[in-house]
Amino acid sequence: MQAKNSTGKQTGSRRPAGPSFTETGRRAQIVAAAIEVIAELGYHRASFAKIAERAGLSSTGMISYHFDGRDDLMREVVTEVLRLAEGYLRPRIEAHESYSARLRASIEGNLDLFAEYPEHLAAITEILGNLRGGEPGMVAFRDTTEAHLAVQVEQLRKAQRAGEFREFDPWVMMRAIRAAIDDVVRRATHDPELDVRAAGRELADLFERATRNA
Repeated sequence: MQAKNSTGKQTGSRRPAGPSFTETGRRAQIVAAAIEVIAELGYHRASFAKIAERAGLSSTGMISYHFDGRDDLMREVVTEVLRLAEGYLRPRIEAHESYSARLRASIEGNLDLFAEYPEHLAAITEILGNLRGGEPGMVAFRDTTEAHLAVQVEQLRKAQRAGEFREFDPWVMMRAIRAAIDDVVRRATHDPELDVRAAGRELADLFERATRNA
């Protein structure tokens, strides 16, 4: 996400110290339009012109006013998808007491999220698939992902200490779970007939057997 859009930021007026309610709403409108366009057309074809048209804006200058180029907008799209995922998954996971039930809720919840918000997951998949390893956007996302994984790994360790899960390397297990979920998402983007909810249940069954203390 290094390439900047050719349209420069408006310099004729200065923004207030903090975003107004109108500005916040406009930013959200642009991000929503960007998600739709990226999911529909792909990362490289999601130009500011197409995003502005989808958002009902008169010009790309409105996007340039609210975002410091393409990189900034793409980061905000990723942030919005992660925010949505957090709000969707956390209540489902915390509704359960046992670690096993929480793990199942997390796995099934990730794929239920995809079933309900396919454009959001398709957009973030497009963005991350077109980032290179050393780019700031990829580094930031990788750091965020590792932080989330570390929290989940600690939950696996707690389950092991409680005697609910068997002994295994928590990092190996959590990366396997994440890779399995991501693979279903990738398949679903190319196969609209795939039942992702059923796939989520199958993965939850698989990892329940893989983690439980027999």
